[in-house]
Amino acid sequence: MKPTLVILAAGMGSRYGGLKQIDKLGPNGETIIDYSVYDAMNAGFDKVVFVIRKSIETDFKEAIADKYSGKIAVDYVLQELEYVPEGVTINPERQKPWGTGHAILMTAEKVAAPFAVINGDDFYGADAFVSMAQFLTQLPSDDTTHYSMVGYRLGNTLSENGYVSRGVCSANTDNELTDVVEHTQLERKNNQIEAFDNANNVIVLAENTPVSMNFWGFTPSIFEHLNRMFTHFIQTQSDNIKAEFYIPTVVNELIHEQKVSAKILDTTAQWFGVTYQEDRKTVVEKLAQLHNEKIYPSPLWK
Repeated sequence: MKPTLVILAAGMGSRYGGLKQIDKLGPNGETIIDYSVYDAMNAGFDKVVFVIRKSIETDFKEAIADKYSGKIAVDYVLQELEYVPEGVTINPERQKPWGTGHAILMTAEKVAAPFAVINGDDFYGADAFVSMAQFLTQLPSDDTTHYSMVGYRLGNTLSENGYVSRGVCSANTDNELTDVVEHTQLERKNNQIEAFDNANNVIVLAENTPVSMNFWGFTPSIFEHLNRMFTHFIQTQSDNIKAEFYIPTVVNELIHEQKVSAKILDTTAQWFGVTYQEDRKTVVEKLAQLHNEKIYPSPLWK
């Protein structure tokens, strides 16, 4: 089966000051999502499922719906606070949905093939989609235990404008993920990459250290795990109205329980994204350069 691409696009863009998912950043009005769909389609994906919110549904569909018509199958699901497993009680003080794990769970009825998950406001690069498509298409049809994650080389994910936080990955001898540990204040100093560990000590990391940028590969078996774990999460975190059900935490737990493995897929692609309005100028310049170098056609969708 050809793989499906799930794009997490339900964010409200509060730090960005608007819906960055549909901001026209490319030289011909392209959004970052346009590049992800373009690269995925060329890599062999044949369907894309967008996870959005009711409040942005109209604007999002107006910006996206017709663009991919006749090129790739498109579907949508909504991620809302009240969409939880049957029998689960929601803390009335909770105001927003539950994070990336909850978002993926919302797609259970729309995804029947091995699938990849990405953020809607991140540029991942064509090579990453090729690596993921190759992994997903080679899985046996009845596979339920083999997942994957694109491991970006740390040096290809740093910002020119200051420090960042990254999930630094550890692997076994088979290049399978064993742990993801968040490191803060990562930046290049004195021709090396420095960061702080959990004990607030300065450490030096290699340029090729694999880091997670939330580009995951799953089979539909993940939905059963998500349903069980999300139910437990809400029951145990009901008093924490800002708790988030993150997919890296889910995968870490499944790996430690020896229920699944997650292959780290190497990529030479350079990641970049928009979190703050200040990021916009750099992203616009990088996308223009990719078009000037003929890596992408102009316009992207003819």
